[in-house]
Amino acid sequence: MSTEQPASGSSSKVQFVTIDADQAGQRIDNFLRTFLKGAPKTLIYRLLRKGEIRVNKKRTKPDYKLQAQDEIRIAPIRLPEKGEAAHVSDNLLELLERAVLFENDALMIINKPSGLAVHGGSGVSLGLIEAVRKLRPDARFLELVHRLDRDTSGCIMIAKKRSWLRYLHEELRERRVHKIYNALVVGRWESRHKRIDAPLIRDELRSGERLVRVDESGKPSVTDFKVLRRFGDRATLIEARPKTGRTHQIRVHTQFTGHPIVGDTKYTPDEQNIEFKQIGFRRLMLHAAGLDLNLPDGETLSVRAALDDALLELMDKL
Repeated sequence: MSTEQPASGSSSKVQFVTIDADQAGQRIDNFLRTFLKGAPKTLIYRLLRKGEIRVNKKRTKPDYKLQAQDEIRIAPIRLPEKGEAAHVSDNLLELLERAVLFENDALMIINKPSGLAVHGGSGVSLGLIEAVRKLRPDARFLELVHRLDRDTSGCIMIAKKRSWLRYLHEELRERRVHKIYNALVVGRWESRHKRIDAPLIRDELRSGERLVRVDESGKPSVTDFKVLRRFGDRATLIEARPKTGRTHQIRVHTQFTGHPIVGDTKYTPDEQNIEFKQIGFRRLMLHAAGLDLNLPDGETLSVRAALDDALLELMDKL
């Protein structure tokens, strides 16, 4: 690839990009959205339509799939100004460096802190992926493999090669990546082992807030639960292993059992959250504790992220 870094603003020069084997196979519009950071779809489609972006000196359509050794010519363009890029503090970079659980030349797994969105947008100026790009400035390619809710902590995968992104997406689709979560739920969870098989459907309230609920017409959703530790009748630390990948699946399935997650502002009653907040629990108590997956060479990778010491000390107070 003749241009190392993705464009991040206006360019007064013609840019030439040679596609390598790792970048091949993707649509050109998707490639350009990554390469031309900040460029809206409408601008990309207009540039393609006017022939200001060409492949091998020829006009091309947005759905063209790139081939290895294709040469893309990008005419001088001016991207919309979006203000200064969000500042990434040294403290956050140090925190994320310590939070790296696994890394090779193609994959990073990070123990994401609670409260950090996975990417910027929708009122959030800075996300995990933007911070990791600052952490690894020499990496040509860094993309989220999957997502976690902003307030959920724990294991998240970031691909450093497009080929690995495609591979891991396929593994996730085929349910060959096994995710393990820990959650502190309200009340005493009686069954040591329990499977919840309850279909889920998305709702949108008049306020625009999106919620998920159990409904027979929803998509099949299955989670296996196991008790890890009980705190009398007050709370229970459980392990959750989702067998399907629905939005808010664990949060809604625990609510469905009558034991919502501590600190969940969507699915847990305010009075229960206030009670635990007074003890010191000031976040959603859901943690992506582990990932088990097979790497492309057949090696099995198991990664675990422990709950932080401050949370364990709070649990001892229960």
